Amino acid sequence: MCGIAGILYFNNKPVEESLIQRMADSMRHRGPDAEGIFTDHELALGHRRLSIIDLSNAANQPFRDPGGRYTLIFNGEIYNYAEIKPGLSDYPFRTHSDTEVILAGYMKWGVACLNHLRGMFTMAIWDGEERSLFIARDRLGVKPLYYYQDGDQYIFASELRAVLSAMPGKKELDHSAIAEYFRYQSIGFPFTPVKGIRQMEAGTWIRIQGGMVHTESYWDPVTRRYDFNLTDKKQVEEKVKSLMLQSVKRRLVSDVPVGALLSGGIDSSAVVGLMVEAGDPSPKTFTVTFDDVEFDESRYAETVAKKFHADHTRIHLKPEVMLAELTHALDAMDIPTGDGINSYVVSKAIHAQGIRVALSGIGGDELFAGYPLFTNYIQLQQKSWIWKLPLFVRHMAGGLMGKGSKKDRMRQLIGMPSPGIENSYPVFRQIVSPSVLQELTRLHSPDTLTLSEQLISKKKELSRLPLFSQVTAAEYLGYTQQTLLKDTDQMSMAHSLEIREPFFDQDLVEFVMSVPDHFKVPVYPKSLLVDSLKPLLPDSIVFRKKQGFDFPWKSWLRNELRSFCGHYINNMCQRTFIQGKKLAQYWQAFLKGDDQIRWMEIWLFVVLEYWLEKNGTE
Repeated sequence: MCGIAGILYFNNKPVEESLIQRMADSMRHRGPDAEGIFTDHELALGHRRLSIIDLSNAANQPFRDPGGRYTLIFNGEIYNYAEIKPGLSDYPFRTHSDTEVILAGYMKWGVACLNHLRGMFTMAIWDGEERSLFIARDRLGVKPLYYYQDGDQYIFASELRAVLSAMPGKKELDHSAIAEYFRYQSIGFPFTPVKGIRQMEAGTWIRIQGGMVHTESYWDPVTRRYDFNLTDKKQVEEKVKSLMLQSVKRRLVSDVPVGALLSGGIDSSAVVGLMVEAGDPSPKTFTVTFDDVEFDESRYAETVAKKFHADHTRIHLKPEVMLAELTHALDAMDIPTGDGINSYVVSKAIHAQGIRVALSGIGGDELFAGYPLFTNYIQLQQKSWIWKLPLFVRHMAGGLMGKGSKKDRMRQLIGMPSPGIENSYPVFRQIVSPSVLQELTRLHSPDTLTLSEQLISKKKELSRLPLFSQVTAAEYLGYTQQTLLKDTDQMSMAHSLEIREPFFDQDLVEFVMSVPDHFKVPVYPKSLLVDSLKPLLPDSIVFRKKQGFDFPWKSWLRNELRSFCGHYINNMCQRTFIQGKKLAQYWQAFLKGDDQIRWMEIWLFVVLEYWLEKNGTE
């Protein structure tokens, strides 16, 4: 896990080394072990390394092939590199790294090397002979990449702040991106908060040569064809178990110790149990504990740790520690998000225990129908007769509903053209409704690729998937990729901690996406996953009440964080794109206990103002 950066000029001007150095320096936290710079006239590459596989200096980057034609920078891990290596016997390997396997694979197979790779990555390969640059991002978007392009240059990096440090001209706010941020608590593809800077799409590759930029998709969870030929439930469960075990085994590949985040929930418990089956007799596990029993899950985690003979560490966090870390967590935010503070605090605590790599259970809910969103979507399809009523009738029914975010969401749902996932998912996942956004800001709906438009453009392909898989696909394009994975990456890498997610394995995802709905119906939480792993998980874990990892934010915003939030809300009220008086009134209503106003709506304004002030965006 590392940080990469690059600059390519289209006008044959040489790149100043100090510029790429500045980009690399801004990502020092991503790679404290080594730094490398490579320049070749109009091209410069920078790298910060967190050493995980092959700890020798020989594996440092930028990495060049023996002939000196190709130069690679890479962020992430290739879990199956040892399986690929025997097929590259004509290459004279000098290291035991996955980095060199990527380069050898590209030299032999070209773009097709991506078909062989299983892992999380962003990479860039410079061909000094053809003067071309190849960039690729992993299938599910685990590792980020941001870029700026104009007629003179192409600038890219693992973090937005690195691109900002080299981007010419003034940094202007992208209002379309901010509208998406308020609606979904994060900024999705292709936006960033800054005009001109974009996110690279997951599962794509780019080739740049002679000033021309060519982009292609090589994997898409929606448009990919899924075949399913099993009829017996036992066969399905055996396949899920086999793929889960394979995924965990792959993610244990490391030359440093690998730990695991253990909440005591189904997903993290499954990962720990499979670590033992994969050959780790006593995995190092870490659980965060709290004084407040409402948020403390340690007793469940200890049950799992005891069952699997884990080397278990409890990390106790007091509320005052969390509050004291708040500004540090906000400083670590490369891109504004309503979530992620929790991940920052936990990552810091685990890093303090000397751990550099940890497995996480995130992604299990999205793949195995663990959220209420999945059953809500099924219920919506069962009421499809509503959308056969004339639109004016549905609007009249919506007008009779009261106030509040839930009622607002219902009005939007019944006003949709259909209950299809392309229409309903964006409504299900929204934080700030269009009506509230219109009341508090002067932002208009984005006129370019929004989440809604992405889903609508794939309506035909989505409709071919089983209903549960439609939700999973939408989640991968929406919340999972744009919030969950992004927050995990930026907050863990702030502490040089690599998080690996077994539920985001290509082979596992492709199979589970193909499974018909009747195998996935959650008779109890994540039935398919639990039944596939029996008797791995204790009943006390499977049938416990689901607890999200969260803190008492509503209370904090009204008490301990009242002054902090008030300061940034007041500053935000001065922004030209904000309805200042309305926002101030909204804040005061929240403080007085108005339960129609959710704490997250307020927090999004606070986080954005903090980010804008820190990054000097106009």
